[in-house]
Amino acid sequence: MNENMETRYELPRALRHDARTLVSDARALFDATSEIADEKVTIARRRLGEALERGKESYSHLHDKVIEGAKVADQSVREHPYHTLALAIGIGALVGICLSRRD
Repeated sequence: MNENMETRYELPRALRHDARTLVSDARALFDATSEIADEKVTIARRRLGEALERGKESYSHLHDKVIEGAKVADQSVREHPYHTLALAIGIGALVGICLSRRD
């Protein structure tokens, strides 16, 4: 798969930016409390470190799943364009009917 195709399926920039900011802030807090020997702070630092690791793994897994899902959807639309169009029109009609009955 070429690079252009790969960039089409990346997560939105804002989401990536927010995740990086959160991790950066958490690491800064982690570093700022490194010299505090209080037991509660030590426990909180350990839990924060574990949460950062889980978050990094989850983000990576989510990123891979989003890319894979987008590729599958793209491939399906390319292989069955008329079915996709009919499905989109059908869903649009159902939503329109449901919304018109609410009044």
